Amino acid sequence: MSNNQHVCLGDSPRRVFVTGGGHGIGQAIVEAFVEAGDRVAFCDVDVVRGERVAAATGARFFPLDVCDKGALEGAVQSLFAEWGDLDIIVNNVGIGGFEPITDTTVEHFEMIINTNLRSAFITSRLLAIHRKAIGGENTYGRIVNLCSTRYLQSEAGSEGYAASKGGIWSLTHALAVSLAPYHITVNCIAPGWISVNEEEVLRSEDHEFHLSGRVGRAEDIARTCLFLCDKGSDFINGQCITVDGGVTKKMIYPEE
Repeated sequence: MSNNQHVCLGDSPRRVFVTGGGHGIGQAIVEAFVEAGDRVAFCDVDVVRGERVAAATGARFFPLDVCDKGALEGAVQSLFAEWGDLDIIVNNVGIGGFEPITDTTVEHFEMIINTNLRSAFITSRLLAIHRKAIGGENTYGRIVNLCSTRYLQSEAGSEGYAASKGGIWSLTHALAVSLAPYHITVNCIAPGWISVNEEEVLRSEDHEFHLSGRVGRAEDIARTCLFLCDKGSDFINGQCITVDGGVTKKMIYPEE
């Protein structure tokens, strides 16, 4: 058990489910909650990476595609059956798939929406139904959805991604209202540039572009998740926390 024992509920570890936990930001989130002494399960479509994270952390791994409604619901329901409840859900899974709008298809747009947005609704809905069924015995609950600064900024070819992340922000505050009777706070995190590719070569100007002097790391988002899920953070509800090194606060003009 780490020094973060205070984040557990009494003497019991929190029960955590993370979507897309096999790599990148999701992996860092899984690792952070495991380090905090929590009981963690996660899903990912990448079996090799998922099994690697599970072996390294001891977290339970569900190999599945979140676009498969039955598989995702089955994983959550199995955790309810085995653990009795979930205290925390982190809807992290997300794909980009930028393509020129003249080249992309409606099916590709739907895949992005189903992966990034619909999956968050599925898991949140199941938690609400479960909490309603068991009554008020659990007075602690957290849902954290992964948004993006692209919910308010865009570039060409990002229609599916932007729509899904804008939907995440709107879904978050709607869920915060609907889930309040079940003692569940719902917030989202909007990361900026987070470097998760080991092969990515970062230049000095990439770091200097940020007010914080560096490009973000997956651990920056994981720490924000831990903060939002702290028992004492219950007064933060229905909010979107931007974690981007200050980039969205810069006024940028074209060079003369």
